[in-house]
Amino acid sequence: MSRSEDANARLTELALQARRGDPHAMESFIRESQHDVWRFVAHLAGPHLADDLAQETFLRAFRSIRRFNARSSARTWLLTIARRVVVDQIRYERSRPRTTHATPATEPPSPDTGFENVVELNLLLSDLDPERREALVLTQVLGLPYAEAAHVTGCPIGTIRSRVARARDQLLATQTHQDEETG
Repeated sequence: MSRSEDANARLTELALQARRGDPHAMESFIRESQHDVWRFVAHLAGPHLADDLAQETFLRAFRSIRRFNARSSARTWLLTIARRVVVDQIRYERSRPRTTHATPATEPPSPDTGFENVVELNLLLSDLDPERREALVLTQVLGLPYAEAAHVTGCPIGTIRSRVARARDQLLATQTHQDEETG
């Protein structure tokens, strides 16, 4: 069993223990998955919203842990919740009237969150179509298998493969273009 599979199995076991009412298991489940959830929502919605969206993800997971039945890994289940949280945030932002075009305040870099790495990666990914970016983040940044990424996004596995391939092609073309301009 690979390290990733071991981590997925451990998270799933912790979620099942939390489902049975073990508060220590829920605490461990959150602690062991919070980094992936934060990175995922940061890539989808931006680092300025990541803390709030990650917190909302865990609140929803906590409220629905009794319904978790391990049909998918706990990691997949949790990232599906995180994706819904981001979608809800986008819908909320679109429904609000805009009076100014304020830019989000940036937080100072924090060495333990890898803020600089998130910003650099977001700059690279910002030009990608949102669906391609999501597929690339799930599979290449978070390391989910294509089948789990398909489950999280609710689309066929072939669509995930296609989105990742197109995202890679677009990133390579962008990098080649930037190299030609600076070269």
